[in-house]
Amino acid sequence: MTQQTWDEVGGVLPHDEFHAASEAIVTNIQQVIEGKTATVRLALAVLLAEGHLLIEDVPGVGKTKLAKALARSIDCSVRRIQFTPDLLPSDVTGVSVYNQETHDFEFRPGAVFANLVVGDEINRASPKTQSALLECMEERQVTVDGVTYQLQTPFMVIATQNPIEMEGTYPLPEAQRDRFTARIAMGYPGPDAELAMLDGHGAVDPLRELRPVCDAAIVRQLIATVREVHVADAVKQYAIDLVTATREAPDLRLGASPRATLQLLRTSRAVAALEGRDYVLPDDLQALAVPVLAHRIIPTADAQLARRTTDAIVSELVHRLPVPQERRRSPYDTRPTTDNGHSAYEPRRR
Repeated sequence: MTQQTWDEVGGVLPHDEFHAASEAIVTNIQQVIEGKTATVRLALAVLLAEGHLLIEDVPGVGKTKLAKALARSIDCSVRRIQFTPDLLPSDVTGVSVYNQETHDFEFRPGAVFANLVVGDEINRASPKTQSALLECMEERQVTVDGVTYQLQTPFMVIATQNPIEMEGTYPLPEAQRDRFTARIAMGYPGPDAELAMLDGHGAVDPLRELRPVCDAAIVRQLIATVREVHVADAVKQYAIDLVTATREAPDLRLGASPRATLQLLRTSRAVAALEGRDYVLPDDLQALAVPVLAHRIIPTADAQLARRTTDAIVSELVHRLPVPQERRRSPYDTRPTTDNGHSAYEPRRR
C-alpha cells in the first residue's frame, strides 16, 4: 500500500477555491452541530494545521458527533476507537500474526492506520494504552516488532474525553496532552440552537445523512495553502513571548513546551487562511492562546487551592503582554503603507 509522505501534500489552491472548499466543510458539519460555528471552525483549523484535537466536556453535549461529522465531511479513511479499560496497545497500533500458510509473521494494521482517527473517551483507557498514540501523533509513524510503518497524509487524531473528575477515568499524561494541538469544550447549546436540535434530530439523526464534500487530495491542497501563509518576525516573537510567559508565571509549575510554540504558529496560519488572509495577526495568537496552551500547563498547588483554572491563567498572561503594533507587508498586501514602509494591523474580522 502506497503511503503519502509528510511533504507530498499537493499544490497550493487559489483563494476562491480554498474559501469554497473550507466553507463547504464548515457548512456540512453545521448540519449536525448547531450553534457552534467558532468550535467547528477551530476543529477544521487544527486539521489544516496538521495537528490533533482534544474535545473535553461533560457527556451528552456532542463531542463525538463533532468528531464524526468532521470525519464524514471528508472522503477519506476513517477509523473509530472506543477506549475502554481493557483496550490493549496492539488494538490501536496493530499486531504481527503468524501465518501458517507462509510460515511467517504478517502485520495486521491497527485502527491508527487511517486519515482521521476518532478516539472516543480516550481517558477511559489505561495510561499504557494511551501511550500507544504517542509515536503516531508526533512522528506520523508506527513501530511494531522493530519495523516502522508510515501513516498517511492527512493524519489527525480527534479524541474526546470527560473531565477527570468523572468516575472511571484516567488523567492524560503530560506527554500525551502536549501532542494535542488544541483542546476545546463544546459547552451547552443556546436555547435557539437546542430548539433547532430538537427539530432536526427528533425524528432522524442528520449524521446518518451526512455526505463528504471533499476528499483527502483536496485536504492536502488546503494544508499546502495554509503552509504558505505569511508570519511576520514580530508575530513570531509575540508567539515566543506568550509561551515564555507561561514558563515564568508564578502560578504555574510547568509551562508550555517548544512544541506548543510551533503548534500555536501553525494553527494561527490555518485560522488566518480560513478568515481569508494570507498573513497572521497578533489577534489570531491571542484567540488561540487558551485552546492551544491551557491544556499543556500545570498550576501550582496554591493556584489549585485558589481554584484558578489554566484557562484563566493563560487569559491573564495574554492581557498582560504588549501586542506588536506593526507588521511587515505580505507579498499580496495591497493596502497603502505608512511612512516607514509598514502597514498597521487591521482589526480581527468577526
